[in-house]
This record gives sequence, structure tokens and C-alpha cells, in this order.
Amino acid sequence: MNDHAHHGDVRRLPRSTPAEQGVDVTGVDAFVAALAPLPDVELHSLLVLRHGHVVAERWWHPYRPDTPRVLYSLSKSVVATALGFAVAEGLVDLDATVLSHFPEWDARVVDPRSRSTRVRHVAAMASGHAGERAEQAYRAGDGDLALGLLLVPPEFEPGTFFAYNQPCTTTLAAIVRKVSGCSLTDFLRPRLFEPLGIGTHGWWRDDAGDEAAHLGFHATTETIAKLGQLYLDNGVWQGEQLLPAEWVAEATRAQVATTDPDPDWRQGYGFQFWVSRHGYRAAGAHGQFALVLPEADAVVAMTAQSPNMQGVLDQVWTHLLPALTSGEGPASPRPAHTPDLPLPEGTAGAITPATYRPGPDNQVERLRAVGLGPDELTLADDGPLVRAALGPAGRWTTTDVWATASAWSEGRLHVHVIFVETPHRLRLTLNPADHTFAAVWQAPPLAQLPLAHLRMPR
Repeated sequence: MNDHAHHGDVRRLPRSTPAEQGVDVTGVDAFVAALAPLPDVELHSLLVLRHGHVVAERWWHPYRPDTPRVLYSLSKSVVATALGFAVAEGLVDLDATVLSHFPEWDARVVDPRSRSTRVRHVAAMASGHAGERAEQAYRAGDGDLALGLLLVPPEFEPGTFFAYNQPCTTTLAAIVRKVSGCSLTDFLRPRLFEPLGIGTHGWWRDDAGDEAAHLGFHATTETIAKLGQLYLDNGVWQGEQLLPAEWVAEATRAQVATTDPDPDWRQGYGFQFWVSRHGYRAAGAHGQFALVLPEADAVVAMTAQSPNMQGVLDQVWTHLLPALTSGEGPASPRPAHTPDLPLPEGTAGAITPATYRPGPDNQVERLRAVGLGPDELTLADDGPLVRAALGPAGRWTTTDVWATASAWSEGRLHVHVIFVETPHRLRLTLNPADHTFAAVWQAPPLAQLPLAHLRMPR
């Protein structure tokens, strides 16, 4: 999974005080405070926009404003944006069949429902399949998920049933590549990235060398906010209509009904956007969010390691949304404190250089060895060696795309490794008595990659 990444955001969003935009910043603080005690919520960054201005921003060290990160399924809304440009330029008709874009598959696709599946159906995760079909599609299409989607017969009439299904997004990306004759990145560069001043971005790639469209887009929190602002403004950016307003309206309304225990997941699904109880959202696993709130003329961009995504949204509606429309609050808010993410618990102590092997409690099978030097940690798996500095206890030490922290407790050394271009934290427990280690992910990565590749491709 390699790609040429692009670095350096070209233009920042304008900044303003909360009071100037009618925002009560104490509501932002209340939102952050309400999330703090939740056991499965860990914010990494937060940008709050009103009337097109950033009015509040928070960063949890070792995450930084210029750090890109994988956005997981928020990538789907970027793919939808590419589809919107293709529709606007007459390259794609939403009511054309998927198969019409791939006539070379015509003889192989025999199921009548598959043959009748339209572009709008896959855009709305309504291909007619009863559930996730990534594995079946991969096998059926010999690695080509778009072909595989058409070769796995749907259980329902396309357009009538919602099921979150990765090959739907992969199919949209394949269509955009087919009609444009270029990669998603090259297609989006003049249409989205350059106009919005998005310089730092990259994609994980699949086995065929194409962008991993459904989960692999990397960008900064500022880019998330810009995407949300473009949609909030109905496709207009700095006075120029980039996306048609009709596309924004269609992509962000409920195209198909959804059923889910969580209230913000049963409001319906658009074209690779979720409808929320308030507004709509682009969302990725573990709490990567672009929340678009037309009722408040606001956008909330977040990155996190938060499996409890509904819990985060509940607090947005309780604390942030009222603050965005109250029009009251302190005229000159106190400077935002930038807290550290939680550190390993324990005390400082001397570290003896040694190599550690997997112990019986190790849960990360691909990790074969952990090396300790006087001030360095190495991780050996089936990919390139990870080498990261290991600084004094009680603080994060950042090396390239890794941050480490350590502490001694009950005769064992606890080392946490944050992969700062992802949401993920690896927890290591090293036992000097027998030189074994146990490793566990605080929240496991979605992509099965070597540890050194858990970063934006360079």
C-alpha cells in the first residue's frame, strides 16, 4: 500500500473568537468534560466551526494540528464527493446500471438483480445485499470487489434494503476511475484538494495499486473541517460553486431507511453520508467525524479512538449544539489547555537493554520481538522494523509517526506506543524476569498491515 502523499495544508480556515460568531465556548469545555469519564471515548482533536470560522480547537498531545491520520470510513464521503463531481460533469448517470460501466463483465453477470443495480443504489449502500459482502465479493471477483459485488447475488431488490457493505464504495471508486481515466487522487486534485487548499493527504492502496476507497484516506483534522464546510455551504467554496447544490442535497438526505439500536444510526443513509438527529455526517470507525449542522451554520470535526461513537454524538447534542446557537458566553475565552493523552500508570525506573519474546498473554500475533535499548524501543513483525525513541517516564516521546511512554509497575515495564497517523495505541507489558512480553491493542486497527505501515503512505 504505497502512494505519493502530499504535504503541507496550503490554506488554513479563518479563525475567530467564539463570541464574534455567537458561540458559548463554555459549552465546548462542557462537551470535552462530559466525554472525559467515558471509558471507551478518547478524543485526539476537535475543531468547531461557525459561520465558516474556527471558533474552538483542541489537540491532545502527542497528536498535532499538522498530523494526518487515516480517517477510515470517513473516506467514503470523499469518494462520494468524487462521484458528485463526475455526475456534475456528465461522466456518470446515477440511474445508469453499474454493469453499463463495465461491459467487459456482461457475460459473467447473470443475476437479474445484479444486472439491474444502479449507481445510485451502491452509492446509498442499497445494493440489495443482506449484509457485508467484502469477503464473498473478494473471492467471487478474484480480488476485484466491484466485479465481486455483481457476482454475489443480492437477496433483495436493489434500492430497497440498506446494508453497510464495503464493496459498494469500492464500486463507486472503480466507476470514477473508469469514466475519468485516472486515479481518485488525480481526479480530486484539481476539483477538491487544490481549491480547498488541502495539501496533506494520502491513501492506503489495495493489492491492485488502487486507492483503498472505503477506508484508506489520510488527511488532517483541518481537511475534515473543510470538507464539512463545503457541504454546509451547499457546494460553494469562497464564492465559487464547486459541487452542485443539488448533489449536496441528494447526497446528504436519507436515500434509504436504516434500522439500528443507536438513534443516530437509524435516521437513514444518503450517498456515503449518514443522516443524524441533527444535520448529517461523514464518519469513520473509532470516532472520526465531520458533523454538518445546518441549523447552527456549524461544522464539528473530530478525530478520536472512540468505539462508542453514539456516546460522542449524545454529548454533541447535549453540550455543543446549544453552545453553537446560544449567542452568549465570555467575550475573551481563556486559552485552551492542551492535555496529554493518558500515560501508563506507574513509576520511573532504569531500563536494561534486552530482547523480549511473546509470552502466553500476547494478543498481537504478528509481533515477534520487542527490543529495548537505553533510550530506544524496537518492534519486529513481518514488515520493516519499527524504531522509536523511548524517553523519560511521565511524558510522551515522539519519533516520526510513533509516540512512546513508559512506567514501571509491579516489577514489569509498561510501554505504550501511539501510531499518531492512526487512532491506535499498542500497550506492551514487558517482564524482565523471563524476557517475555504481552501486547494488546487498546482498539485494534481495521487494516491488517505491518506495524511500520500504520501511517500515511509516503
